[in-house]
Amino acid sequence: MIGMSEWVRPIRRGWIVRAEVPGPDVDEFADADRVVAALARPGTSGSLLAVQHPHRTPAALAAGHGLLDVLAGARRTLRDLERAAYRPVADVIAPYRVDGPDGAATGVLCMVDPAAVGADGVSWVRHSEQVYPEVVAERAAVLTGLGCATSAALLIPVTDGQLLTDTVDQAIAAAGAPAVSTVDSAGRRHQVWLLGPGPIRDAVLTVVAARPLMVADGNHRVAAAAAADLGGLLALVTAGPGLRIGAYHRVLTGTGLDADALASAWRSVGVQVREVPSAAAPVDPGTVVVESHGRTLCLDLPPSTALDHAQVELLLLHEALKVDPEGPHVRPLPDGRTPDVEVDAVLRLAPVPLAQVLAVHAAGGRMPRKSTYFTPKPRSGLLLADLDR
Repeated sequence: MIGMSEWVRPIRRGWIVRAEVPGPDVDEFADADRVVAALARPGTSGSLLAVQHPHRTPAALAAGHGLLDVLAGARRTLRDLERAAYRPVADVIAPYRVDGPDGAATGVLCMVDPAAVGADGVSWVRHSEQVYPEVVAERAAVLTGLGCATSAALLIPVTDGQLLTDTVDQAIAAAGAPAVSTVDSAGRRHQVWLLGPGPIRDAVLTVVAARPLMVADGNHRVAAAAAADLGGLLALVTAGPGLRIGAYHRVLTGTGLDADALASAWRSVGVQVREVPSAAAPVDPGTVVVESHGRTLCLDLPPSTALDHAQVELLLLHEALKVDPEGPHVRPLPDGRTPDVEVDAVLRLAPVPLAQVLAVHAAGGRMPRKSTYFTPKPRSGLLLADLDR
């Protein structure tokens, strides 16, 4: 068992960016293909994105190198970036504030033990969604190879969130000017302060460690940190006050199916399907809007206690279409993004209400993979944290 004072702790050794994160804005990218396309642009070979995805650089792809072949080189590149674009920090936590078009959040960057359990044997850091095992394995290998966390998971307390916000606000007010203030490609302003030992830091850590935390964004990062067992997880712990949950859609690609074939298959499993000239993405659960080659289908899901994303994966994809929801023909698509592959269809779902996420969490369950799109997120690369034992 791990005591409360041990499972949340300062960053013992880290690096904070001097000006701007080197390379493309890593938070723009949702999947491997976007990363590959970004790394194909000139001037990205020594970027942080190339360090995070060294096996997706043009050089690695051309040579047929896998992840394990290129991790040593990525670690050397990271050390070069730390010297050129960052300055070292030690024994700090980092109050953090982000404001933008998709919400606002005030919280603190710190280290969290993803494997910590309380006296009741229950985990202090609790997943909100299921994960893809192959993604966890890849990210664990990157963490192990780099020995450094370059991005933070987003964790939220399920109770007493206002206390956390108020405590961090007070710490920021006492800290003066931020160590970093930058605007990302989507127009969000990110500000980071550094807080060393003292009663203010103790007060913040006490509030953070006082209650279990739910993973709002970064379920794969949390699972990878636990699998890698390298000394903790870099996390932004926040309760908002302006967190939002956007929709997470599904893209169907490479199946050769058109709107007629899709409608026929879905009707065969009892789904009501009607074609309409056009339709906006659903706002309330229970319906799915499908766009396929210029045609629009509206689906009414059968009454069920299952979440819409679960019904889409199990009923619409697996049972009706015989498509593996975890396979190459299905891709998640955050709301507001445009698919970057040729698609057979885009299945648009309603955002999951926060109350429903918390209810599933309180019952000990997990949401389906890639079903909640919490914003705003912490920006990758502003603060790096050493993970070596």
